[in-house]
Amino acid sequence: MRQPEENVIENIAADISRRTFLYSLGALALAGCGGGLAGDGQGGSSSAGGAARQGGTPSGTFVHPGLLHTAADFTRMAAKYTTSPWSGSWSLLINNSHTNLSTPPRPVAIVYRGYDGVHPENYSLLYKDIAAAYGCALRWKVSGNTAYADKAVQIMNAWSGTLTAIRGTSDHQLAAGIYGYEFANAAEIMRGYSGWAAADFVRFQNMMLNVFYPINHDFLIRHNNTEITHYWANWDLCNLASILAISVLCDDQAKWDEAINYLKGESGNGGIGQAVYFLHPGYLGQWQETGRDQGHSALGIALLGAICEMAWNQGEDLYGYDNNRFLAGAEYVAKSNLLQSGTSTYNTVPYVRYNNVDNVNQTALNTDGQGAARPCWALVYNHYVNRKGLAAPYSKQWAQNVEGGGGNYGTTSGGYDQLGYGTLTCTLDPIASGAAPSGLTAYTAGGVVVLSWWGSAYATGYTVKRATTPGGPYTTVASGITDLLTYSDSGLAAGTYYYVVSASTPSGTTANSNEAKAVVGVQLHTHLAFDESGGTTAADASGQGHAGTLVGGATWVAGKKGNCVSLNGSTGYVSLPAGIMSDVADATIACWVYWNASQTWARVFDFGSGTGHYMFLTPRANDGLPRFAITVNGGSNSQAIAGNAALPTGQWVHVAVTLSGGTGKLYVNGAQAGINTGMFLAPFRLQNTTRNWIGRSQYPDPYFNGKIDEFRIYRGALSATEVAALMTA
Repeated sequence: MRQPEENVIENIAADISRRTFLYSLGALALAGCGGGLAGDGQGGSSSAGGAARQGGTPSGTFVHPGLLHTAADFTRMAAKYTTSPWSGSWSLLINNSHTNLSTPPRPVAIVYRGYDGVHPENYSLLYKDIAAAYGCALRWKVSGNTAYADKAVQIMNAWSGTLTAIRGTSDHQLAAGIYGYEFANAAEIMRGYSGWAAADFVRFQNMMLNVFYPINHDFLIRHNNTEITHYWANWDLCNLASILAISVLCDDQAKWDEAINYLKGESGNGGIGQAVYFLHPGYLGQWQETGRDQGHSALGIALLGAICEMAWNQGEDLYGYDNNRFLAGAEYVAKSNLLQSGTSTYNTVPYVRYNNVDNVNQTALNTDGQGAARPCWALVYNHYVNRKGLAAPYSKQWAQNVEGGGGNYGTTSGGYDQLGYGTLTCTLDPIASGAAPSGLTAYTAGGVVVLSWWGSAYATGYTVKRATTPGGPYTTVASGITDLLTYSDSGLAAGTYYYVVSASTPSGTTANSNEAKAVVGVQLHTHLAFDESGGTTAADASGQGHAGTLVGGATWVAGKKGNCVSLNGSTGYVSLPAGIMSDVADATIACWVYWNASQTWARVFDFGSGTGHYMFLTPRANDGLPRFAITVNGGSNSQAIAGNAALPTGQWVHVAVTLSGGTGKLYVNGAQAGINTGMFLAPFRLQNTTRNWIGRSQYPDPYFNGKIDEFRIYRGALSATEVAALMTA
């Protein structure tokens, strides 16, 4: 009998207290390493930095200026600011009240954000002076007028000589993040100015290191002693932006590594893979805060965009990380906040459920704040289109909507949560021609091959071609595709297929994209018969090279069929190769298990990269029933299939899990024991998992105590008849 999905979710929620405790332990272990959101609500050339950290291998040498703007950027601005469209943004800058030379700075010793019951909030003094320092610094670099340089220095000296702490409610961590990265950017512009005394610059650096950074760091390792999914992506991102900016300003390699490693990690919601929570076909990347509201979703694009640009100017390509995952998020947020052409109706976008440790359980896009402008789109559009030659149609529309780019400081909604004037600072000359389509991927879901790719600037349409051998010859299967850049190829016979995509442009047809492979039907992927009698290697009889390695207290004994592997329940497990299912969507995983003693949360298998990304089968969850679960965002957001009876001990039992499209099934001894028809996750969404284990958990759960035999993985979902046949195979 089918277990209702809502009951499965309730069972998962019952387990969260244990998971929260374990996350807290992890946060404390990391500590030794080197409300109401007022301001958090709505309200070029890369050559200068391209050599320092190319290819993600930082050299330790920082390029200056090298945060949001490089020397080459300022040269371009100075040459362009009197012509359109740069001139409109320049006009906003020079007419902005924050660049008034007669306004004195207003530093305070302690900044408060969030009313703590005693001290009134005063953080507006800080963010308005940062707006003035940044605006004056820009005016100096573009116009050469040193009066504005002197004003920027006056403001920064006043604050570095006065500020000792940032306090308040937990909102003070937002202040330290948002205003930390903004202030560091103003200082990075001014660092070479002869009128800024070396001692004063060092004092400013020390303020960033001793006032801002400790708050940023503490938030990221502790999250105020909450489970790591409790806070929205923007909380992580603003603190990451501050750490990254401080690392460059202070030439601090350790802080640079701290921020970059977190951004590429798989735990906090500020990691790129977590912030862009789910990739829909056509690379629409659902933003983590989409179910919250649209003002915060757009703020996420502003913050992560700033992070990507600061990293780019030091040679680290976060823009392109994980197949342009940030662009996927930007296009999703941009599209969902744009009106359909000629109408008053917003575009529709796909959405999958999001939940966190607080059980927010968001099931639809939240339209609150929909359509509000933020000054972040010029940066996104100009990088991906005018630097890289890709298509970014929705970001382009937003960039055009906010042309002039004054952005913040009272000229457009968005408050002081990001730095504005994007048309002046980010606009590049149009690229001469677009790149060929790229990033083509293919997966098979429910027997249908789903393709997605990145488009080409100036393309008018795309053609999909298919072959049955690598490299072709290819046959055209679809043409004239415009939006979205996805194609579903159905009705195919079982077999292996190879795809490429080309674009039609005003100058002709582009070269083909990379080739993507898809398998239709059922194909044996891994077969560990466990028939060895010695050594630590379990051969893969599938011929795919997925051999297992016996670790710890794992030994060979007589099994269900020949020999098998025996696991001692304390140290023994079998390790499988990294990324073993990184290209598998529809799948079957099956094996024989002999359970010596019942243990809650032991694992038959657990494939993942830690406690944020994994899929597992446990013989006993808290409810006493077997359960399969998969998640890309921690235990509270997992999708599960629960069994209907306890798994027996002291006997051989055959277990299997099948995944096909949105349906997952659990089988015990050849009979269906559970089903979930609302599963939108698949193994490939876990990406390159590094901890793929038989008998061991990603968490400090009990090791499996018993024997395992005939472990098989298939591409494709076996039918009930085929699952039953495995028992006699």
